[in-house]
Amino acid sequence: MAEKEKITPVTEDEIEDIRVTLDLDSGEVECEILTIFEAQGRDYIALMPLDADGNENAEGEVYLYRYAEDEQGLPQIDMIEGDEEYEIAADRFDELLDEEMYEDMED
Repeated sequence: MAEKEKITPVTEDEIEDIRVTLDLDSGEVECEILTIFEAQGRDYIALMPLDADGNENAEGEVYLYRYAEDEQGLPQIDMIEGDEEYEIAADRFDELLDEEMYEDMED
């Protein structure tokens, strides 16, 4: 995808402090942003739900959503429609995790 200038740029240090609150059927869930990534021409976001103390969940559960920014640069997330699209996003996220693990082993 073409690189877009963000209205409110976020540095690598700042992204660790940003939280997303999801309003799910089971109630509100605060999540940490793990990464925003592209798969087959569409952007996705990986979110890790946090426990009541703000720590990563013990199960390592991750939520994947479509990601976009509106005309003002404000982020929007949407549900992934269909199993095929979810598999595409999940496979790409797994590849990113593998790449990160490999890079960590080289250091």
